[in-house]
Amino acid sequence: MTPNSLADLGWSAFFARQDIPEGASPMRISSVHRDRVEAFSPHGTHSLSTPDKTGQLAPGDWVLAEDGHVARVLERQSLLKRGGAGNDARPQLLAANVATLGIVSSCNADFNLARLERYLVIAADAGCLPLVILTKADMDEDPARYVKDAQRLSPLLTAIAIDATDAEDVDRLTSWCSNGETLALVGSSGVGKTTLRNALTGDEAFTQDIREDDAKGRHTTTSRALVRTTAGGWIIDTPGMRSLALTDVSDGIAVVFEDIETLAESCRFSDCAHETEPGCSIQGALQAGDLDADRVKRWRKLKAEEMRNSETLAGARARDKSFGKMVRSVTARKRHERSKR
Repeated sequence: MTPNSLADLGWSAFFARQDIPEGASPMRISSVHRDRVEAFSPHGTHSLSTPDKTGQLAPGDWVLAEDGHVARVLERQSLLKRGGAGNDARPQLLAANVATLGIVSSCNADFNLARLERYLVIAADAGCLPLVILTKADMDEDPARYVKDAQRLSPLLTAIAIDATDAEDVDRLTSWCSNGETLALVGSSGVGKTTLRNALTGDEAFTQDIREDDAKGRHTTTSRALVRTTAGGWIIDTPGMRSLALTDVSDGIAVVFEDIETLAESCRFSDCAHETEPGCSIQGALQAGDLDADRVKRWRKLKAEEMRNSETLAGARARDKSFGKMVRSVTARKRHERSKR
């Protein structure tokens, strides 16, 4: 289904206000490959070469295309990212210009408050509204309890329980992915992301059966792509994530744990570790029963992980910068030597 206009693709005044040179064509990236990207425009699908690494681009990005290549990436309204896998400290870009992050879990053993909070941090840091989608509601006697537990995590989120195999139930999601709006889906393998995508887009993306021993499915989505929904919006499905490292998301943590962070600012000592120090506001709130101890533990863990990963990222960036300076210096010296011959 080819979009009829830029507005159909999600174009808005935010992008129109940016400098658009004459002759440049705005396009929206649908998928990212090793040395090129696929992009949508009102004229169809285009394959564009990129002068820089495609790792700096994500599905949902708006770019200016000239002569079959990406000339510039427009400023983003939102950018979803996670920490790199393994020893790679650099963030991995998941999706760009997404209005709502659909955090998919299920009404079974997959439901995990700590994991949901990680996704909430990513959504808050990116500037997306969080939507917790709890699948397999038809397999639990009381799915409402999962909804209540999720909603307690943040006043910013909306949580709903649905049967992903029921078309009418899935239709409740269309308001988040209609009329040019973009919804991204994240979550573990087997929670029903691909089933939701199929229902919302009319596609027949491959899904696998659920394993009976742990109520989980297997990896089905292996790459990220921007896909048109039948309601006129867009959806970006992401591969199931076994781990979700947090890097450079201190702002997101501050939003999700605003109550704890506000208390921390009122501690007697600016370097309070919030453990045994006198005048610790967090310890005082815990003793008064105004804070949940488990939530404070999760906050501590996320803060420590984010700080550790961000320090690693800062070191990697410094090394990349030093290496770039060395390359430019060597190149300049060689040019100078050739000019003297």
